[in-house]
Formats: sequence, C-alpha cells, structure tokens
Amino acid sequence: MTTPFARRVSALSMQMGPRSGGVADIEDLASDSRSFECGSCGAPDSAPPPPVKWPGNGGSGRIDGVPAYLASLRGRKLKVYMAGKLLDEPAEHPIIWPSVNAVCETYRLMDEEPELGAAESSILPGVTISRFLNVCMSAGEVVKQNLMQRRLGQRTGTCFQRCVGQDAINTLFSVTFDIDAESGGKTVYHQRFRSFLAMLHAGNFVLGGAMTDPKGDRSKGPSKQHDLDLHVRVVGRREGGFIIKGAKMHQTGCLNSHWLALLPGGSMRKGDEQFAIACAVPVDAPGITYVYGRQSCDMRAMENEVDQGNARFGGQEAIVIFEDVFVPDTHIFMDGEVQWSGPLVDRFTSYHRRSYICKAGLSDVLTGAAALAADHAGVQKASHVKDKLIEMTYLTENIAGTALAASHRSIQHAAGNYEPDRLMANVCKHNVTRFPYEIARIAQDLAGGLVGTLPHDDDFQSPEVGPVLTKYLATNKATKVEDRRRILRLIENMTLGRNAVGYLTESLHGAGSPQAQRVLIQRISDLESKKKCAKRLAGIASR
Repeated sequence: MTTPFARRVSALSMQMGPRSGGVADIEDLASDSRSFECGSCGAPDSAPPPPVKWPGNGGSGRIDGVPAYLASLRGRKLKVYMAGKLLDEPAEHPIIWPSVNAVCETYRLMDEEPELGAAESSILPGVTISRFLNVCMSAGEVVKQNLMQRRLGQRTGTCFQRCVGQDAINTLFSVTFDIDAESGGKTVYHQRFRSFLAMLHAGNFVLGGAMTDPKGDRSKGPSKQHDLDLHVRVVGRREGGFIIKGAKMHQTGCLNSHWLALLPGGSMRKGDEQFAIACAVPVDAPGITYVYGRQSCDMRAMENEVDQGNARFGGQEAIVIFEDVFVPDTHIFMDGEVQWSGPLVDRFTSYHRRSYICKAGLSDVLTGAAALAADHAGVQKASHVKDKLIEMTYLTENIAGTALAASHRSIQHAAGNYEPDRLMANVCKHNVTRFPYEIARIAQDLAGGLVGTLPHDDDFQSPEVGPVLTKYLATNKATKVEDRRRILRLIENMTLGRNAVGYLTESLHGAGSPQAQRVLIQRISDLESKKKCAKRLAGIASR
C-alpha cells in the first residue's frame, strides 16, 4: 500500500525528476538544481555529510548546506501533534515538508547568492554565517537584510520563517547591553547573549522567535488574568536557572528551527516581573509540545502536484506549549526587568515591521503570475490589463520603498548595532496590512473565475473528460493548457490557499495588527514640530 509520504515524494518526483536516475528521495527534492527563472534552484550534487548532532544535546556540527540541515531535523523526538496525532518525523510529513524546503532555500541562497544570503560573523571573525544570524553593525547591513528578504520572497513565494529570529538577535543585542549598563554591572545578560550567538554562528543554526502569548482577557495585564499561564512566566527556580510555563501562539517555523528565542509579548508593569523574561531554549527541550496549525487547502499536499499551485514551498505555524521547561542561567537574557519590556518590544517591532519587505517579494511573484494569466488569455495588450499590472507594481514598490527607507535611516545603539527608523518601519508594516489584499484582488481579477472553479487535476488525466476539458480551456497555440492551469493554481495558492496564510493573514496580523502601527505612528510622528512649521509660514508668533 502506498503511504501518503510516498505519494507526496512521487508527486514531486514527477514534477522535478530525480538527480541521477532512479527514484528521487527527499534530498533529491530539496536540492534539485533545475529552477524557474527567478533562481529557485538547489545545492550542487554531492554526497550528504554525516548527520549533524542536535545542538540541544551538545553537538558541535556545523550546518553548511541543505543535506546537513535536513540531517539536523531528524531523530529529535519532538512532541508534535497534527490533527490529534503524534507525528514521528515531522520534517518528512507531506504537509510540513514544503515549509522545511523554504528554510532550505535560505541555505541555498548562501551558496548561490552569497552577497545576499551570507555574512561574516561579527562575533566570530572569519566565520561565514547565514545573514539571518548577523548582528547589523552598520546601516548597510540592515539594508542587506531587506534585500535578502525580498529575494527569498521571490524564490519561494511564501514565508521562509527566519525573520523573527533575525530580528530577535538584533533586538536582544542592544537591550541586553543597555540593561547591564543600567544595572551597573549587577547583570551579565549581554555577555551571555554574545556567548549564545557565538554558538549559533559556529553551527550556522536556525533561530526561531517566540513572542505572542495567548493573552486571555485583553483588558487586563499578565498578572491580572484568571489563569496566569496565559503569558509565558517563571513558575519556579532551581540552582542554575529558572522554570517556565505557558504558550506562544502562531509560531512561524518553530519545528524547522534549532533554537527558540522567547521574548515578552508586550510592555510590562510592576507586579509583572515573572512575565518579563527573555531567554533561549533548544527546540527539543523536555517539556515542549507543538500543535501544528491548519492552513487553507493544506490537504492538497497529500494529493497531486499541479493542484497545489506551489508544491515546492510553504509556510508553517504552530502553538508552542511550555510545561515546566528548565532554562539555564546561560540562556537567560532578561529576568524581571519590567522597565525594559516596553523598549524591547519597541525595538523588535522596528526591525520586524520593516522585515515585511518579504511581501514585496511575494507580490513580485503574484504580479508575474497575473501577467502570465493575461498572456495565456490573450489580453496582455489591453490597456486596462496593463494599468492593473502597473497598479500591482506600484503597490509592491511602496512596500519595498518604505522598508528600505527605514533600513537606510537606521540609528546606532550604544551596543554598536543599528536599528531601523521606527516611523518608517511602522509605515511599511501599515502598508503591508492593506496593499497585499489589493494586489491579490487584482490578481484574481486578471485570472478570471477559473481561479476558484478549476476542476481537479485527476479530471484532466481522465480519458473520459480530460480531452474535453483541455479542448475548452485552450486559448491560443502558444499556451499549453497545463501551463495555464499551473498559473491559475499558483494564484489560488497565494490568494486563497495555504500560502495565503503568509501573504494575506500574516500581512494583517504579523508583527502587530494595524492599530498597533497606528498607535506607534501617532506616538512618534511629532505633531508639535509640524505645527511650528505651519505657524512660521503663516506668520503666527510662537508663544
């Protein structure tokens, strides 16, 4: 009997084929070198290295490419539930695999476009790391993060799951420095964090970030909830560390990471000390349970390849539950400093809200798909079609432009690293809460009704109705009906299907819902200086 996983591998194999004859295995599918013109290609053909030991178990192996990364995900014995069932090897589950491959693309980018995907460690000079692990010691490095993110959006058409960890690194680097300075040497958070970074850089590991708590009653703070576990908190202490309990919601790429950085989910007040914590835990730490989130049309990963729209890449979200997880002192970077929870959140959002330039990369893909749909229908020369494609491009570049402006205007912290301009970062993210929805609407407009009514691929393979369907979906001699179907499915995937989670829902709620940006924009927009400008030009004396 053919297993679902075998069917999944078979579907991808029919699309890409094995590397060197025979049946393609999972490494073949991860590192296939054939690509779309956008550059979504794989690592060079080579024998996989020996398995890398898991960092949570003290391993020191370095991840230098896709085969080593895949090896690092196996045998971890993670407690992962999907649809009520405990999974054996999550990374090889058909529904999860596309998200694993999206992270693989970050390693491929290091090899294929090192000027974007790689950086030299500022912690371990001479060591090359993924740019996602980089501490930005200049405004130019902050800009390069943005360029990398847009490129990966173009290459994957989905969420590649490493931006939260990237932004947590740069946030904690400056916040730990400032807490230590304020304490007058009573805390050593910054040195701990530098040591933690040195370990990440030496292994070139994947760091995920965990910030959003369940929160419960939003009208009440963490210490006023009916159940204190609704925010991750310290529930006990023992020699050498503390014990945490709680949950983090909507955690992107958590199963595909090696470590998780836990940050407070909001500003804390006196009395909230047990919740004002920042720390790092290995993904396989005892006491952690993952419950995998559903995505629209996720079961198509168990079916044929064409109807998935984007069979190569997908996103990943899960609820992470912490039940008495021990964190050693060496991995604790904030412990009760409620006065620093607000500044930490503000700095993180500055980084993360301009990180949504990734949606410009996804929009590039969707604009290309819409243009191809118009080509296939023979309407590419119509003036209204051209105007709609112009609008898609205009909206996309507004997202990218505000992100890049925020990065170019970065300021330096006392710790030495640079933070994006907060106002422009929030303007960028506020654009992202709106523009992808309009881009998606236009894409569906240009695609036509078939984007929501196209028959199953099995119908096209049917000897009875397949030829008839092909006859009636034909448009012109230059367009293959299968190519037309593939583009329609890609548009469906990004606007209605599983990757709409990353392109639309995440655009609305990720890094804070729209009102969060408006609050910050109001706080830092400096209306008084604008009033002074108006008074001066109007001839009104200042009083």
